[in-house]
Amino acid sequence: MILAFQLVSFTYIWITLIPNVCAASHITMTHQRCSSSMKQTCILPILLSEGSPVPVGVDVHVESIDSISETNMDFTMTFYLRHYWKDERLSFPSTANKSMTFDHRLIRKIWVPDIFFVHSKRSFIHDTTMENIMLRVHPDGNVLLSLRITVSAMCFMDFSRFPLDTQNCSLELESYAYNEDDLMLYWKHGNKSLNTEEHMSLSQFFIEDFSASSGLAFYSSTGWYNRLFINFVLRRHIFFFVLQTYFPAILMVMLSWVSFWIDRRAVPARVSLGITTVLTMSTIITAMSTSMPQVSYLKAVDVYLWVSSFFVFLSVIEYAAVNYLTTVEERKQLKKTGKISRMYNIDAVQAMAFDGCYHDSEIDMDQTSLSLNSEDFMRRKSIHSPSTDSSRIKRRKSLGGHVGRIILENNHVIDTYSRILFPIVYILFNLFYWGVYV
Repeated sequence: MILAFQLVSFTYIWITLIPNVCAASHITMTHQRCSSSMKQTCILPILLSEGSPVPVGVDVHVESIDSISETNMDFTMTFYLRHYWKDERLSFPSTANKSMTFDHRLIRKIWVPDIFFVHSKRSFIHDTTMENIMLRVHPDGNVLLSLRITVSAMCFMDFSRFPLDTQNCSLELESYAYNEDDLMLYWKHGNKSLNTEEHMSLSQFFIEDFSASSGLAFYSSTGWYNRLFINFVLRRHIFFFVLQTYFPAILMVMLSWVSFWIDRRAVPARVSLGITTVLTMSTIITAMSTSMPQVSYLKAVDVYLWVSSFFVFLSVIEYAAVNYLTTVEERKQLKKTGKISRMYNIDAVQAMAFDGCYHDSEIDMDQTSLSLNSEDFMRRKSIHSPSTDSSRIKRRKSLGGHVGRIILENNHVIDTYSRILFPIVYILFNLFYWGVYV
């Protein structure tokens, strides 16, 4: 009986005490794994005794802005991202108080902040020749994590003043998992936390300003998060677009004015000149549109190009009006005088239908007499002795003056006013345009 009682008591003690001993042993082993050495540190997040968020300082050194894309509305930036925090589990004794530096292989064994880039499209850590990650641990548990990263992120651009625009872009940093109750992001050295290379430049932009700021971001499902901003202001170079867009447009508009000085009877010359300038302006507009995003509002360059195209189009319409009014005027004169062209058996309207040129009977007769006089002069010249140089110059001047009088008499009043009004209005438009947008 006594033996049976002792056996039952021993069994009860075994069942009661052994689990507690095993649990205590497991806790001790876990603690040893978390603090015995840095190679065996737990990857659990830091838990402060007061329950306050873990402060993580950040500073950035911008190496370069690689590209700015208006079509995709994004930018690509390469920079050094450094994190600062304290993890007492990584502290170690050191008589010389020297820090220890590690590479990327230790990152997977300890807790690090989970910072990501808001509105980023692509990002990667450079890995030539090894992953560009540096971890430095101080004896008191302060940690520095440095990474070399390239990020392509969105920049919400406004092209209403393009190419006379200034763009404000920003790169935003935020913790992915830990809200403001668990992790507090801040700039390590305030406004001095953001540094750039001294000679950093872009092909199409001036970098006017770099600044650092901070704020909060709210998500309905997870709460408030600390967010850091890398802000920079870009002002576009205008000289490239002056050479490639504005100057060719100005030349096309001025070339369209040449038709005002061409004889109104030269229909093929004036029509071909007008059509050529219109097509060239269409090519310039198309080339500009293909290199820009398809926005639903007018850009500054659109205003200039379309107004210039309107001036070129008006020059074509102007000659259409001149040609029509000339034809009407000629018909009235033919009905009033009843004259028929003596040089041809068809009237002037039919002649214009054949060769595309307006024919005035009086001017045709003047030109005919002029050509006959020239032939008689050449015959006399071959018979008589050659004249002196002074007489030749006088004859040439008289001949040129006669031709010039014919051209001036053949000008239409619309051409005369267009030579003055078109340049004046276009100059006023340029003054207004550059005064508003520059």
